[in-house]
Amino acid sequence: MAVASTDSAQPADRPAVPARRGSARRAIAAATIGNALEWFDLAVYALMAAYIGQVFFPDGAPGVQLVQAYAVFGVTYLIRPLGGLLIGAYADRHGRKKALVLTIWLMVLGTFLIVIMPGYATLGLLAPLGIVVARLIQGFAAGGEFGAATSFLVEQDDSRKGFLGSFQFASQGLATLMSSGFAAGLTAVLSDEQMASWGWRVPFLFGLLVLPVGLYIRRYVQEPPAITRAPETEEGRSSPIWSVFRDHWGGLLIAGGALVISTALNFILQYMPTFGIEELGLNDSLSFVALLITGVTLTVATPVVGLLADRFGRLKIMIPAAVLIGGSVVPLFLWLTASPSFLTLTLCMTMLGLLKAAYFGALPSVMADAFPVHARATGLSFSYNTAVAIFGGFTPAIAAALVSGTGSQASPAYYLLAVSFLSVAALACGYRSRGIR
Repeated sequence: MAVASTDSAQPADRPAVPARRGSARRAIAAATIGNALEWFDLAVYALMAAYIGQVFFPDGAPGVQLVQAYAVFGVTYLIRPLGGLLIGAYADRHGRKKALVLTIWLMVLGTFLIVIMPGYATLGLLAPLGIVVARLIQGFAAGGEFGAATSFLVEQDDSRKGFLGSFQFASQGLATLMSSGFAAGLTAVLSDEQMASWGWRVPFLFGLLVLPVGLYIRRYVQEPPAITRAPETEEGRSSPIWSVFRDHWGGLLIAGGALVISTALNFILQYMPTFGIEELGLNDSLSFVALLITGVTLTVATPVVGLLADRFGRLKIMIPAAVLIGGSVVPLFLWLTASPSFLTLTLCMTMLGLLKAAYFGALPSVMADAFPVHARATGLSFSYNTAVAIFGGFTPAIAAALVSGTGSQASPAYYLLAVSFLSVAALACGYRSRGIR
């Protein structure tokens, strides 16, 4: 089926619109399901950290084990900028679909290694080393996922890029929903001994479904129109990596800075069930149910925000949301520590989840607008993964260390307050220098 290679809206082109909308629907399904399973594989590690610490770091006290397990969680994020650069450049040179299939294969390999890895009692030091290798592979795959998938979504239809891009983060909300559901269900029916022995591996086994589901869907969708119509330019023929670092430093700072508050809050939300269990003495299963409710909130509300952003303007929603996140997180943590209960934990996490959805519903399309098409996947991947590595991957470890070092259970909230100022400044720069609205 031939499609005109021009952007002009001639009458003869009008019958192609339904097909394009159908392609956009397939793109949403491909990105949402594939991304959700890939991010599930990443997110479930944080929720199983207490049990992973017992299996692979058995010599320390429980608090030390948790910090060690989270340190592995954070260290593996350091490879994500490299994965973002290499896989992002591959996506810009060879297409979004090929890059997305590559990330699936890598994620499956890393997850499979975690499923089969014996514990410290069997392999000694090779056991935690094997977990580090598995997480490095997962981190490398995730590094290229965001740029390729976000570009794939927003380039389907420029008039709906806020809505389409929102499914990048809605899929992460779905991953939170699935991972917290597994954690809540398993801890409710299994004993601590069963969880530490084999129960923690079950969610990773489920995560291997990313291979058949992701490959089937992504092999039957088309490249976005922006890629097939993009004219070949001298700049476009140069290396995407070289182009990003030579010409688009401003875009890197804007996109990465805008992401800071979102990624820090994301990992704070993942840390809060463990915080409730370890620091406040709350029930394991109920604490994970609170995260499950937050996952539902994020999954449902994020696309709604994307629709509103296309209609009313993205920054008009995002800047107030960032200010509210920074202003509310400290009072919410103080309330939680003063009145620890399942209800308080759920209300605090739900309110933060709603604010997060309001902020990051339009965030993928804002980040995408910081880069031209020929270098978009590379720029998105590097800015995203650098910000995640610095402000996200180590957030749980920072939060646990702050509580341990200061003795204040509310100390993680002050960290989140501080980084909210960075994102507001980045959005203001995007407004002034890139005309992002």
